[in-house]
Amino acid sequence: MATSAPAASHEVYLLPLTDSGAPDVPGGYIYLPAPSSPAYVVRFAIEGTSSICRKGSLWCNVPEDGETFQRDSYREYKYSPKYSVLVRMRLIEDFRLHPDFSQTLEIDVPITSAGAFAFYTTYSPLPDFTSDDVATPRITQTPTYYIDVSPKLILNKEPLPLDALSIFSVISKFMGKYPDDWEKHLKGIGQRGYNMVHFTPLMERGDSNSPYSIYNQLEFDSLCFPNGEKDIVTMVESMERNHGLLGLTDVVWNHTANNSKWLEEHPEAGYNVETAPWLESALELDSALLKFSNNLRGIGLPTTLASVDDLLRIMDGIKTHVVGALRLWEYYVVDVERDAEAVVGKWVKGSTTLPKSGFVGSGVGGLEGVQDWSLKQQADFILEKGFIGADELGSRYHRHVDPEVGAALLTILCGHHNTEDHGGPSEATASKAIMRVLDEINLPFYREYDADTAEIMEQLFNRIKYVRLDEHGPKLGAITRESPLIESYFTRLPLNSTTKKHDRKSLALVNNGWIWAADAMKDNAGPTSRAYLRREVIVWSDCVKLRYGKGPQDNPFLWEFMAKYTRLMAKYFAGFRIDNCHSTPLHVAEHLLDEARKVRPNLAVFAELFTGSEEMDFVFVERLGLSALIREAMQAWSTGELSRLVHRHGGRPIGSFEIDEVSGNKRKNLSNGHINGEEGFKHEVVRKIKQSPVHALFMDCTHDNEVPAQKRDARDTLPNAALVNMCASATGSVMGYDEIYPKLVDLVHEKRLYTSPFSDREVEICGGEGGIGGIKKLLNQIHSMMGKDGYDETHVHHEGEYVTVHRMHPKTRKGFFLIAHTAFPGYGNSTGSLSPVHLTGTKAKALGSWSLEVDTREDIKQIILADKTSLKGLPSRVSEITSVIMEDQADATILTIQGEFAPGSIALYETWIPSAEHSDGLDKFVTSGAENAFGSLSLVDLNFVLYRCDAEERDFSGGRDGVYSIPNYGPLVYAGLQGWWSVVRNIIHDNDLGHPLCNHLRDGQWSLDYVAGRLERLAKDRGFHTCLRPTEWLVERFAAIRKIPSFLLPRYFALVIQTAYNAAWDRGMELLSHDVQHGQLFLQQLSMVSIQQTGYVKSSSLWPTKSVPCLAAGLPHFSTDWARCWGRDVFISLKGLFLGTGRYEDAKEHILAFASVLKHGMIPNLLSAGKLPRYNSRDSIWFFLQNIQDYTKMVPNGLAILKEKVKRRFLPYDDTYFEFDDPRAYSKSSTITDIIQETLQRHASGLSFREANAGVNLDMQMKSEGFQIDVKVDWETGIIFGGNQDNCGTWMDKMGESDKAGSKGVPGTPRDGAAVEITGLVYSTLTWVAKLHREGRYQFDGIMTSSHDKISFENWASRIQRSFERCYYVPLDPKEDQDFDVNSKIVNRRGIYKDLYRSGKEYEDYQFRPNFPIAMTVAPDLFTPSRALQALELADSVLRGPTGMATLDPADLNYRPYYNNSEDSTDFATSKGRNYHQGPEWLWPTGFFLRALLKFDIMRRKSTEERTEAFQQITRRLQGCKQAITESPWAGLTELTQKNGEFCADSSPTQAWSAGCLIDLFYDAKELEIELSKARAQ
Repeated sequence: MATSAPAASHEVYLLPLTDSGAPDVPGGYIYLPAPSSPAYVVRFAIEGTSSICRKGSLWCNVPEDGETFQRDSYREYKYSPKYSVLVRMRLIEDFRLHPDFSQTLEIDVPITSAGAFAFYTTYSPLPDFTSDDVATPRITQTPTYYIDVSPKLILNKEPLPLDALSIFSVISKFMGKYPDDWEKHLKGIGQRGYNMVHFTPLMERGDSNSPYSIYNQLEFDSLCFPNGEKDIVTMVESMERNHGLLGLTDVVWNHTANNSKWLEEHPEAGYNVETAPWLESALELDSALLKFSNNLRGIGLPTTLASVDDLLRIMDGIKTHVVGALRLWEYYVVDVERDAEAVVGKWVKGSTTLPKSGFVGSGVGGLEGVQDWSLKQQADFILEKGFIGADELGSRYHRHVDPEVGAALLTILCGHHNTEDHGGPSEATASKAIMRVLDEINLPFYREYDADTAEIMEQLFNRIKYVRLDEHGPKLGAITRESPLIESYFTRLPLNSTTKKHDRKSLALVNNGWIWAADAMKDNAGPTSRAYLRREVIVWSDCVKLRYGKGPQDNPFLWEFMAKYTRLMAKYFAGFRIDNCHSTPLHVAEHLLDEARKVRPNLAVFAELFTGSEEMDFVFVERLGLSALIREAMQAWSTGELSRLVHRHGGRPIGSFEIDEVSGNKRKNLSNGHINGEEGFKHEVVRKIKQSPVHALFMDCTHDNEVPAQKRDARDTLPNAALVNMCASATGSVMGYDEIYPKLVDLVHEKRLYTSPFSDREVEICGGEGGIGGIKKLLNQIHSMMGKDGYDETHVHHEGEYVTVHRMHPKTRKGFFLIAHTAFPGYGNSTGSLSPVHLTGTKAKALGSWSLEVDTREDIKQIILADKTSLKGLPSRVSEITSVIMEDQADATILTIQGEFAPGSIALYETWIPSAEHSDGLDKFVTSGAENAFGSLSLVDLNFVLYRCDAEERDFSGGRDGVYSIPNYGPLVYAGLQGWWSVVRNIIHDNDLGHPLCNHLRDGQWSLDYVAGRLERLAKDRGFHTCLRPTEWLVERFAAIRKIPSFLLPRYFALVIQTAYNAAWDRGMELLSHDVQHGQLFLQQLSMVSIQQTGYVKSSSLWPTKSVPCLAAGLPHFSTDWARCWGRDVFISLKGLFLGTGRYEDAKEHILAFASVLKHGMIPNLLSAGKLPRYNSRDSIWFFLQNIQDYTKMVPNGLAILKEKVKRRFLPYDDTYFEFDDPRAYSKSSTITDIIQETLQRHASGLSFREANAGVNLDMQMKSEGFQIDVKVDWETGIIFGGNQDNCGTWMDKMGESDKAGSKGVPGTPRDGAAVEITGLVYSTLTWVAKLHREGRYQFDGIMTSSHDKISFENWASRIQRSFERCYYVPLDPKEDQDFDVNSKIVNRRGIYKDLYRSGKEYEDYQFRPNFPIAMTVAPDLFTPSRALQALELADSVLRGPTGMATLDPADLNYRPYYNNSEDSTDFATSKGRNYHQGPEWLWPTGFFLRALLKFDIMRRKSTEERTEAFQQITRRLQGCKQAITESPWAGLTELTQKNGEFCADSSPTQAWSAGCLIDLFYDAKELEIELSKARAQ
């Protein structure tokens, strides 16, 4: 039996989509590597209830393996719950993205071919939330986004990455005849280490002899290739087999030679007056200019221009004999007489047409208003409603008025036509009226004409001056018929038997050209452009511009003809250079590249773009899938600018950070599932899509730009070439550069052929005469090797006229180092100055030093240029020099220039870093083994390993240790790995090697000592022996990187921290619940807060004599001692942080601990480990009971907790206070059932007590009256009341503290009476225990009142339910006030639920605050759903901020949204932060608000789509919190913010309940989805 092969590694590129469907990747540009085997996948990650999941589909045109790419063929993808991945489905009715609130939906799309692919999503947009019914928006489509996949080039059966290309350009017509001349040159090119040859067009040329003016696109040049296509076949095979060369050719798509024979048969392929009638005026002007040029002598004007004065005479002649004589204004204006006659004619007949909007859209109230219009208003009406041809020019008087619309206006102005016998207006009167309007209409058109003719004259003057007079111009000489005054913009096809078949209008075709700073997306010969009329085009008279139209249907012959040409090129060449790409219509280039890629899928595509903006370059790159844009070193005007270009194309800085970090990267095995029909992979490597610049083909010189001998000093040929070849990009050169040709070769007029000494001899790596070919061979070999092996890190240094470049492999740390002394004009022969180069921790081997000398004497240059047959280089010599001294020290290599190192010199070294030569590879070693090392840690261990704020760290270490402080940055927020990672992740993201941490690491290894030493000390503690393994792992990794040079330490330190952090995170996920493990990242981030906030401190515990981990309220403000553990905070947080994450034992421990300290029927707000508990919060006990209820429902066998016994800190039903070490303490026990019953009974009986130890030692701010606690039940309503105006017994507990403001002892928010959330929580508890009693799980059936009446739990609950809305609801309609307990005079907002009932200040009852959603969440049946939803809608618009809920209505007079606890002013409202809960936006209520909103919104939803919308509305409202927790260095959600989410400095930056309440939301969503699923099944 055959054994199955092991599963392959599966490479994944993660592509998250935003809520709007856009790619969430740095820079937005998606550039992926060449296809691999097995195919890697792009994994689209879509948040489960993102807006685009609403009737959503993802559409992608990436072809499947073996399929041909079809640009318009998009596949639809959907979510398949069966496999927990997204798959593409065929022939299935539902092609939608199925929402899942808790998870991230994923679509895996294999990449099997190169090219430019596209995707978009369709979905029904999420409407703004409203409690009213709204129609479902129609399906909409996002913009199209692009994925560019690099081609996979193969040379000699080996992959050739784009960055390894060394390209050599030749002007094909100078190569001679194939095979002899060509083979000789190709051999020389190959021997010099180039691996690709760029050919200018190889096709038959037109009359101008320019390679880019192609006569026949389907025939190869017979002068070069006597055997036509057969020679091409032979040449391409020989190039690869014999010379190690691939072929790259220009493709010319937007013009053809002006004498192309096929134009005579197909003049529709160009722009002529028949296909482009808007060009008629431009053609007339062009013809008139040519006629004027031929008649200059006859009208007494000079035919040879000697001065500007001569030119000005010519310009006066043009103005009179051309522009004036042509009457060009007739192309702009309406014919007044013609149009007036037409309008009046329709008016006489009563034939009028009103526009659809009549006269209303013109700003009048009625017809009388029209009669009062000014002439300008009348003209504007016609222009807007009844004008034809305003947007473009056409034939003369092309623009005209719709006569029926004009007649309608005339009827309003003059009345209906009647015969003159009846006294009506005459036709003459009407004609005068409309002619006045037409004259007004013509005014702006005459201004257009004036502006255009001024531009015509300006352009003509400048162009004639340039070609005839300017020193830097061609000085064309006398004006003749062969050399007219100005170039013609049109090619006039000859009249012959072929062209006679066509209308003569079609025989004048627009020539192509270019315009300064033109819009690359605009057709310069199109209907909206006047460039050819305004003479703005710098024209190529030998090239006819091709007219493609909008698609093949507009010009079938041309599209197919050019496609055939393109396929022919792709058949033989591995790459294209798109000529004039920026003016090639994008849709044309896309189509033709699609045709090319059908023939050659792995086609490399290069282009020069002159769009004028990087943004527009980017559009061309991503849509066409351009492999690289051509850039040129010779564009640099100085050494500094050349250094900048090398830096730009050199690759990443040395020591750059690895970004392939995906949080929670432990993927589940898919062995039981499928990805797009393929068997699941056992192992995944998930990579982030890196930010990618537009790739470059960096040329030392191109075929159409000046060479160093012209533009710089000829000696710069060598250093310029060396610097280019050190770059981490494709590089290139041109024939003549290595040979040091004296000037740019004129590709049009030059007739001589190439010569090169390197074509006539074996090329060795050495100096010598005849150019730099020997050294270029070495440079090319090194460049290609570095590109193949991934040497992508570079350091560039510029000093004077020197540039040094060190390029290095990011893992092996092998590299090459170059010293280049440039030779720009004006710097003579001096060696100059270069400081000694210190290569720290690096060894080097000299590969050679060379200097170039060139004989540039003018007489020598003229002899070379005078050669009639051959193109030759200047006499030159490359000499070896020994001017650089290399000193090998123990910790560095020092390079010093001693002696002559003239401009034009280079020195080249091979380098390596011994300390990076680890046996397994240093990168591999430092990133391996962490999963096992951290795999035994407990949740409490992880609290130490990952977190611990400064106060916690000092508390646990007895003050010895704190968080680490980075010089010039400040202290970390945590001592653990999260503290480091919060800094390092941003450094990695931005590749910020200049960050203070990086500088600190380069200065010393103290950070390594701290990280390892802290865990070493912890591992010695008896309770933390499991930390030994991660400690050893860190020590070993740090030991390995301590030896490397300091400039690399930041990178490797970041690798270690990243690896350790991810391993610890993954371990945390393993220990948390299944829902968290498989939930979306936001849920996981929230859940990690439970680890962050729960740990040991010596100063605090849940028990007075036993140290256990306890939950902090928040960090760092509430981290130690009495301030750590708060009853209210614990039991608002516990459900989410413990029950929602599967930490059931931790939940139980906290419940039992607080149950043990029950007193007065309350739990303490301040626990103080049970030693000094304080009982001053009326709401804590109800959150506590709610958590017990949640525990029984969420934990397996959770009801068992009711039987758990706890020892009591105080005696049951006894208010006597005593110390924790009193014999009475913990002498009695109660079950949790007893605790619940005691709580209910004590409240039913009424509470009245003064806090134990009341006074300034307990609370220095509170008045004496505030220590009195009173709670009672109003048995008419069942509602519990409590508190007074001197204390603040709910979560809004800020006490006034300012003597200066007179607020000391005055609560900011006393909230006495019946707080709405307490009423809801009480009802929830009563209905729960009533149900338990009915089920026989709770032995008590009710309570006894203070008047000894027995009240059942059901009875108590029903009293609350009957009275709740009467007491709390404020109706929308004041007429309904009589049905509710409402004081209409005090109402500020309607349609709300009161915050309080019967408080000490009546207006406080009616304040709109975010507390009512708590009651809605725990007791939804107290609320009428429609009223609840309206109140929630109001809260959504009035209270909800980006992350938190405003604690008070902004319309309230007490609203103060900016909290500053240190303010000590005379402002009673805000001094000492008294406005803590009077407007600032708190985050924990957001969880309850969203839970309530989801709950009540779902109630009204009937269809699946409607329910999906409910979840999506919630998702949209989580965006601020998601961003906040991701960006927070504390890795949590803050306590509160100021108005509109502004930063609050006094807020605790990570608060337990802020995270916990949002985890509750995910739990609710899961439960709702289960309920809905059951309902659908029934």
